Amino acid sequence: MDYNSNRKNLILPEYGRHIQKMVDHAVTIEDPEERAKCAKTIIGIMGNMFPHLRDVNDFKHKLWDHLAIMADFNLDIEYPYELLEKEALTKRPDKMPYRNSKISYKHYGELVEKMIAKAILLEDETERKMLSVMIANHMKKSLFIWNKDSVTDERIFDDLKRLSKGVLSVEEGTRLTEFKEQHQNRNTRKKRPQNKPKKK
Repeated sequence: MDYNSNRKNLILPEYGRHIQKMVDHAVTIEDPEERAKCAKTIIGIMGNMFPHLRDVNDFKHKLWDHLAIMADFNLDIEYPYELLEKEALTKRPDKMPYRNSKISYKHYGELVEKMIAKAILLEDETERKMLSVMIANHMKKSLFIWNKDSVTDERIFDDLKRLSKGVLSVEEGTRLTEFKEQHQNRNTRKKRPQNKPKKK
């Protein structure tokens, strides 16, 4: 028995072994016109395998790229598109820059610190107070996600003052949104039984 495990590995398995054999045959054709004609026929068959991608931009371009890859770039024809370079297949991608910004309180996140920095720059006192309350509510919501047991307005106000180096504060008597109550009410609504029709 001739098992696939004993055969040569496929370069692009999604096209199958028969397409790979066609490509291997096309490389051996000596007549340039016959070789080009064979390549176009293979491209047509490859395209028919994925009809749902025909309207995708650059679909034909990708097929010719795949043909060149399966031929190990040894198919000597005039390609209708500029092909990718063989070296590009083995080239390692550029390293992604790693963000080293330090966050004082990770449970609040970097966005909160950016909002605090913007609020500090506000000249209008009323706007700064309003934004401080909005930031404090957002901080409370973020903290509630991480720790549902020790979320108090006083803790949020202290953290806000500490993060803003004492610049931002909330007026005495201000109450923040009770996210815990909202969470409980939401669960209660889900568990509320539906009204059953009365028996006649």
